[in-house]
Amino acid sequence: MDFFYVLMPISGVTIFWPGLIILGVGVGIIGGFFGMGGAWMVTPGLNILGFPMAFAIGTDIAHMAGKSLISTMRHGKFGNVDYKLGVIMIVGTVGGFELGAQMVMWLERIGKVELYVRYMYLVLLALIAWMVFADVVKKRRKEREALARGGEVDKLATGLEWHKTMHKLKIPPMMHFKEAQIYCSAWLPIIVSFLTGWLAGILGIGGGLIRMPALIYFIGCPTHVAVGTDLFEVMISGLYGTATYTYKGRTELVAAIIMLVGASIGAQVGTVATKYIKGYGIRIAFGLAVIGCAISILLKMMAKWFPTYGDLLDGSSTVLILGLVATMSMYIFVRMVQGAKQEVAMKKAGK
Repeated sequence: MDFFYVLMPISGVTIFWPGLIILGVGVGIIGGFFGMGGAWMVTPGLNILGFPMAFAIGTDIAHMAGKSLISTMRHGKFGNVDYKLGVIMIVGTVGGFELGAQMVMWLERIGKVELYVRYMYLVLLALIAWMVFADVVKKRRKEREALARGGEVDKLATGLEWHKTMHKLKIPPMMHFKEAQIYCSAWLPIIVSFLTGWLAGILGIGGGLIRMPALIYFIGCPTHVAVGTDLFEVMISGLYGTATYTYKGRTELVAAIIMLVGASIGAQVGTVATKYIKGYGIRIAFGLAVIGCAISILLKMMAKWFPTYGDLLDGSSTVLILGLVATMSMYIFVRMVQGAKQEVAMKKAGK
C-alpha cells in the first residue's frame, strides 16, 4: 500500500495522500459555506494524519490563502462582502497574527507547542459551540414570545445581542458600513480583528473560526455578510501567514498544493450554497461541526493518556475528522442542489 503514502520533503514525514485530498475538497466546501478557511478542521486533521503541529499550522495557512481568494470572489458577486469593513480589520489582523506566530515559535522551542495548542483548541471550540447554540435557543425563544403576542421577530435579529453593547463605544472615527448595515467606531473592528488575528496566529487558522462569530455577535453583521467579509479577511491573513511561516521553515508546500487542487473546486460549491441556506441554518451546521472537531482532538489526546488503546483512539480520531468533513460537505452539496432545483422550478412557474 506504499502507493497511498508520500514523503513530505521539508517536514520529513510520510503522509497518507488520499487523506489530504479528502480534507482539501471537503474543507473547500465547508470553508466557502461557513466563511472561513476551514483550518479549525485542517490543522488538527493534518496533525492527526502525521504532521508535527508547527508544520500542520504553516501548511494549512498556505492552502487556505489560495482557496479563500476563490471564495471571496464568488461571495463578492452575491454582494456578501463588506470590503470597507474588511480593509479596516486588516490593521488588527496582521498585527495580531504576527504576535501569535511568534508565540508558536517560542512554544516550539520549549517543546510545548503540541500540548498547548491542542488545549487551546478544545477550550476555544467549547466556547464557540456554547455561543452558537445559546444564540439559537434565545432566538427561538424570542420568536415564540413574538408569536404569542401576535407579532414577529425582525429577520436580522439575533439571540445574543452583544453587538448592541459594543456599538455604545463612540470613540472617533465613527464609520458606516453599507453591506453590513452597521454604524460604529472604527476601533471596534480593529480591536476584534487584533484579538482574532492573535488567536489565528497561535492556532494556525485564518481567523475564520473565531472571526465569523465575532462579526455576528460583537460587530453585528448579518450572517451572510459575516461569511463573505470573513473570507476576505481569511484571504489577507492567509497570504501574510503563508509568508511568515514559510520564512520560518514551517510550510510543507507539496501538501498545500495537493489540498488546494481539491479545495478550489469545493470552495465554489460551498459559496453557492450560501445563496440557498441562510442565517440560522448556517449557524446550527457550524455549531455541530465545531463539536465534532473538538471530539476528534480529544480522542487524539486520549491516545497518549491510554497507550494500550492508542492505535484504536488514533484511528477513531482520523475516521471522525475525515468523516465529519465528508458528511458536512455532502449535506451542504445536497442542500445546494435542492435549492437550485427549487429556484429553477419557481422561474419556470413564473413564466
